[in-house]
Amino acid sequence: DPPTAPAQPKWQYGGFIDLGYLLDFNHPANHLFRSRGTAFRVDSVFLNMAAFYVRKKATEQSRWGLEATVQAGEDAELFGFSATAPNIGGYKFLRQLGPTNVSYLAPVGKGLALQAGIFPSLIGYDSLYTKDNFNYTRPWGADFTPYFMMGANASYPFNEKVTGTFFIVNGYWHLARANRVPSSGGQIAYKVNPHVTMRETILFGPHQSNTSFKFWRFITDTIVERKSDRVTLAFEYIYSQERVNAPGRPRALTMSSQLPVRWMLNKRWALAVRPEVFW
Repeated sequence: DPPTAPAQPKWQYGGFIDLGYLLDFNHPANHLFRSRGTAFRVDSVFLNMAAFYVRKKATEQSRWGLEATVQAGEDAELFGFSATAPNIGGYKFLRQLGPTNVSYLAPVGKGLALQAGIFPSLIGYDSLYTKDNFNYTRPWGADFTPYFMMGANASYPFNEKVTGTFFIVNGYWHLARANRVPSSGGQIAYKVNPHVTMRETILFGPHQSNTSFKFWRFITDTIVERKSDRVTLAFEYIYSQERVNAPGRPRALTMSSQLPVRWMLNKRWALAVRPEVFW
């Protein structure tokens, strides 16, 4: 038989609509779940998120890739903004974009993957889109860390078990800008065995108007996940600290941890529980 030509990468497209009703037994008059950036409307039916996407993955056969996502809903209102830093120009349009980027698989060694634009955050276990998570609501730690990043990243698989990623982004929140100095960080992903993976991610940079190094924020995110045919168990610990440019130079400190577990009862039904702590 003649040799089979490699399959050409195909364009993918899809979308979803997410409607929700969250019951709050306190019944707040403003219908808000306080201090949350996602799923914050209570005691009413709301459009949590609707999105449509097209994408093509970069491969050895077609080295350029593209992803474009448009979105709308309550979860697109607050998640990418800062409580203190001013919004970036064009934020009203940019908040309607999900992952939207270009990528290139460079012919370097085992393949150097380059990506630029808006991409899912390398920090955090949970997605902005509830359909991709175990639970409908997200943990407190997820709402206080970025769901998306805007900038560029480079990823390289050193071997079958270890992959390293470096990234540089416009700031902590992709729709806000505290200053003109970018933030950067890296991630090491280690596949212990076919069932267990570990990820360690760090991010550092100035997220206040004063860009002196002593006021930089430093954040680490540690994730361990074990997957089997029916049970997925994960552990995440987030630690963040920075000195605040205020009288007395107080230290701002955040710690968050969660232990999500999902048990697949059959092909259609699953049970999930998420103990968590946020301080």
